[in-house]
Amino acid sequence: MTQPPGSNPDRLEPTAIGEPPPPAIRPLASLEDYAACVSLQEETWGAGFSERVPTAILKVSQRIGGVTAGAFDEDGRMLGFVFGMTGVEGGQLVHWSDMLAVRPELHNHGLGRRLKEYQRDVLRQIGVRRIYWTFDPLVARNAHFNFNRLGVYAVEYVENMYGGNTASALHRGVGTDRFVVAWPIGENVPSHLTGERTPGIAGDAPVLNTGGELNLPGDATPVRIEVPCDIAAVQSRAVGDAAAWRSSTRQAFRAAEHAGYVVSGFYRDASAGRCFYLLMHSDHRSQ
Repeated sequence: MTQPPGSNPDRLEPTAIGEPPPPAIRPLASLEDYAACVSLQEETWGAGFSERVPTAILKVSQRIGGVTAGAFDEDGRMLGFVFGMTGVEGGQLVHWSDMLAVRPELHNHGLGRRLKEYQRDVLRQIGVRRIYWTFDPLVARNAHFNFNRLGVYAVEYVENMYGGNTASALHRGVGTDRFVVAWPIGENVPSHLTGERTPGIAGDAPVLNTGGELNLPGDATPVRIEVPCDIAAVQSRAVGDAAAWRSSTRQAFRAAEHAGYVVSGFYRDASAGRCFYLLMHSDHRSQ
């Protein structure tokens, strides 16, 4: 696998005297590296995780353009990893980013973004211009990261992509509905796919999944779909409430998709403590 330019671009200098250096990001190379990756998968998604990627696939995918890289501290402990496979779609190279995990104590420290950027830089060198992956629309943290930090766009909403019941505690009560998203990584990414895409009208747009019924307007005006700002807390408190969120959002996303709407952005209303997707009708999103 080709490395990004430079001998070790991800080993940065400490920001202050006495602080440890930031994690070094590099391809997995040893049996110990691959075993640590499998172990971190189990720590993240639970022992017996049915979608666990074994050491053999982690290793051989690197030989055919895939990315299997980890972030390591100065003692060699794996702090996070990213894994994906490269293939062909419509005659062009594309990449499916299958997994990204960061240890909980390092959430919100920018490590996930650094792993994605490392993956992007490696793939650019072999001619990949688009990366796909999935995420749960109910996970607000991931929606913010994907839409506002990276600049993805939603390709498809898939019901129970990985089955309705899995062994992972992360899926309890909500199944595995997913957005398939695409991240354009060419050198000339359109400006409307970078930064937060929440026009000023967002706060006035009707919310589809409120009051137990859909409120889809008939004039193609922007709409919103609300999700909990912390679905894990909802699951811990009441699985039935989490299931209700899945049901209402699934119905809303499906109805909006059928009516010609696409996800345009994601934002958190800090004053109200609520989180929303903004959807624009395909006839108006470029206006």
